[in-house]
Amino acid sequence: MIEPITSESASDPALDQQDTQNSLQAHFKPNISADEIEQVYHLKRAQPLLQVFTALFHGGFDGVLVRLLVLRELASDTASASFSRADINTRLAYLLPESLETVLMRLRTNQLLAWDAQHAVYRVTPMARNVLSAIDALLAMGKEEDPADMGYLLSQVAGAQVMGGVTVDQLQHLLGRLVELTEEFSDAIASGSEFRLRASQAKWHMACDWVEKGSEILRAILADENADSATHRAAQAIGRAQSALLNMQGMFSRALNQIERQRVHLGQSGLSTTDIKRWLLLHEDLASLAEGAIDQPVVPLFITPAEMIDVAETELLADRAVSAVSGGLPSGEDAPTTISDGPAMQQELDEWLSRLSDFATLAKLPAPKAGDAPPSIPVQDSLLPATFAVASYRASLLPLLGDADEARLQGATGDLARLPVTFNPCDEMVQLPDLHVAAMSLASLSLSLKPEGDKSDE
Repeated sequence: MIEPITSESASDPALDQQDTQNSLQAHFKPNISADEIEQVYHLKRAQPLLQVFTALFHGGFDGVLVRLLVLRELASDTASASFSRADINTRLAYLLPESLETVLMRLRTNQLLAWDAQHAVYRVTPMARNVLSAIDALLAMGKEEDPADMGYLLSQVAGAQVMGGVTVDQLQHLLGRLVELTEEFSDAIASGSEFRLRASQAKWHMACDWVEKGSEILRAILADENADSATHRAAQAIGRAQSALLNMQGMFSRALNQIERQRVHLGQSGLSTTDIKRWLLLHEDLASLAEGAIDQPVVPLFITPAEMIDVAETELLADRAVSAVSGGLPSGEDAPTTISDGPAMQQELDEWLSRLSDFATLAKLPAPKAGDAPPSIPVQDSLLPATFAVASYRASLLPLLGDADEARLQGATGDLARLPVTFNPCDEMVQLPDLHVAAMSLASLSLSLKPEGDKSDE
């Protein structure tokens, strides 16, 4: 018979339960009972499992490390399901006998190790293996590069969904992380800091990778007929949070473009304030850059009035001598001829803007009759023919059409946003007989025809 060893000084369980209830009630207001809180009920039901974690992680970090070390060493041995004390001493010979005895007693007392008195052997309990499995999964996720911190939460939801036991709490944890990421990215965009924006954008790309993987899990949950309404609502809320996260790409692009327009360049050197800040961030001790450049302390120089007159007279005569020898102004020279090449992307934007303007001139025609759709063209007719890079660049500018914030700005992008053209995307793909672009999303460009006198945009 296998029995976990209990403490010799164990008191009456009924008294212990009463003392625990009284100590818990001390944290609540007098007119509120702890048993009336739903979360308290669920946590008290899991008291045996929570006591296991308390036994493992109570105390200093060194003690926690030794307990986990002993338990992981015993659980990793799959050659035998039981261990005699001699086997444990041999396997953990690098620990002091006193420390090993203390750890074994604690693990036995808290039902992490079971003692078989009949055969005089130890066995790792199923609860201990479950706890170690959860800890190992969390440690494995910590080793991977996951700035978004969504890998472990998504793996828990995926595993539970496969086993048919996904809970609303697991979905709520994932939803909370998505909301936190959205707020973090919004704060980075509002800060106006280029370095913070680029760091958040890299983190956003990692989060989008997890969102793509999580979408398949959400579709499986929503298609499950056995899932309750609370689970469906949580899954739908996660889908909306993912959509809000994916829609932040345009916000990142506009914020970075605004910073690019405001960047200050230092003369003709090609250096900007961003380059200088990046160089300064590479130095941990900025004060060390002043070594050798500033004398500490400053050494004052004292001279008499007579010496000052001599220096001033020498400087005055030197200027007169140079003027007399020069004999006039130097001969002129032609300035070197330079050719300033405009940016390729700016030229490409101007050409494409001219094409869209030709289409937008149809807005001057009489308004269509009631019930008729406004004139439109497939989006591929405006993007092609072009190479893949040029077509991709044009497609990235389509969300600016009708953007009220961009329309208030000056420049080519502002002119693009003010065109009376509406971008209508779809979720389907269309195959194209083009040499550079095989397929693209099905979309169209339509004219925003408004009756004369409509000033709703002003």
